Amino acid sequence: MSQRRGPRQDMLPEIAAAVSFVSGLLRTRGCVSEQQLQVFSGALREALAEHYKHHWFPEKPFKGSGYRCIRINHKMDPIICKAASHIGLSLSQLYQLLPSELTLWVDPYEVSYRIGEDGSICVLYEATATKPGSSCGVLTCKNQLMLGRTSPSKNYIMTVSS
Repeated sequence: MSQRRGPRQDMLPEIAAAVSFVSGLLRTRGCVSEQQLQVFSGALREALAEHYKHHWFPEKPFKGSGYRCIRINHKMDPIICKAASHIGLSLSQLYQLLPSELTLWVDPYEVSYRIGEDGSICVLYEATATKPGSSCGVLTCKNQLMLGRTSPSKNYIMTVSS
């Protein structure tokens, strides 16, 4: 017995953070109207909820992390393409409006992103897991990328003395 249900309530804050971030990137270029942004945001929210429906594990937040990762690496993520098609944005327009290198991780309790291959990872959304310590010692997609770095992290402070 299969019945259509809406998105899982436990993933709504994470999806909202991801949608807001991508929509904000489009908004900063000023080429997309507010009405188009609303349509894009709704389409992206629905697409992510559908895509993550069977790949959301709050008890093991990093399980399925690679599947939930939104990636632009000189190739546009198909989920973003699908949402953009609702407002008539072409692939070439998306490449002009969005960073050429973007990784967005949407995991239970945390949404983070990195622009560029060697950019810093920034957290957009963070919540406390219901079972603390449930993900201790897990090597995530994001952690694996950090381990494989060829250049130092850009999370440092420069001081200048005269």
